[in-house]
Amino acid sequence: MKLAFFGLGAIGKPMSERLIDNGYDLNLFKRKNLNNDYKHKYFSDPKEAVLDCDGLLICVTDDAAVESILFGENAIADNLKPNSFVIDFSTISPDKSISLHQRLGKKNILYVDCPVSGGTEGARNGSLSLFIGATKKECLPFQHIFHVLGKSINYFNGVGKGQQVKAINQILVAGTYAAVAEAIELGKSLNLPMDDVVSALKVGAANSWPLENRSKAMLIDKHPLGFKLELHNKDLSIAIKLAKSIQIDLPITTKVKEIEQRLIEAGFGELDVSVLHRYISDKKLGDEHYCDN
Repeated sequence: MKLAFFGLGAIGKPMSERLIDNGYDLNLFKRKNLNNDYKHKYFSDPKEAVLDCDGLLICVTDDAAVESILFGENAIADNLKPNSFVIDFSTISPDKSISLHQRLGKKNILYVDCPVSGGTEGARNGSLSLFIGATKKECLPFQHIFHVLGKSINYFNGVGKGQQVKAINQILVAGTYAAVAEAIELGKSLNLPMDDVVSALKVGAANSWPLENRSKAMLIDKHPLGFKLELHNKDLSIAIKLAKSIQIDLPITTKVKEIEQRLIEAGFGELDVSVLHRYISDKKLGDEHYCDN
């Protein structure tokens, strides 16, 4: 099976590496620095990258980026083979996924929304959670791809459903990251032995993925790029819009989004979401925050 991969960012690049290491014939789209070697086949021409491919894999930032790849200036949708497939690992709006599914369907191409969760760590070691907006039957010809990339393979039986589940995932991520950030900064301010505190919390009801994987980053104020704050903020916009469409209010998520927006405006948008702790520890941000109350 010949595949093309578009989107070699913090998540997409390690995903593509896993596929190559597992024997997949993969064309990699990259605009510059095309250093081909025995493992990597890079293409700067998107149409050439998808030539004769059985499937296209996409992992980019937002609705506009996916739209541009498929139906933008280069319109590679016109270069995909009939009966081929597109797996979209990007986190985008459910409505955009439905639109792409409909338009590609007219070309006899199956579009599947499959956003992922698990950060760069999960992308590297193949332990991502996959939220698939299709039936298992629809994905049978290429489901082996999912098992290379993920540990938790979840089918939600309808286009856009994967994106809806990812929105719920990001709501939980927002709340837990913010709670861990607050707890870490409170503990530091109380001069507690925070390594011991975190170890104790990990074996109790307070444990969570952010506590397990990002508490150290918050303690030492060094943030490995697992997921950019600005991208998580974009995801929360999707979740809030989705909730509003069915008249549901998300007050906690909305507050976390506001905090993230202030951090982005302060220049932290390119850092990992764990930088949320800066909102509390940074006096400028903190003073501005508390003046609101």
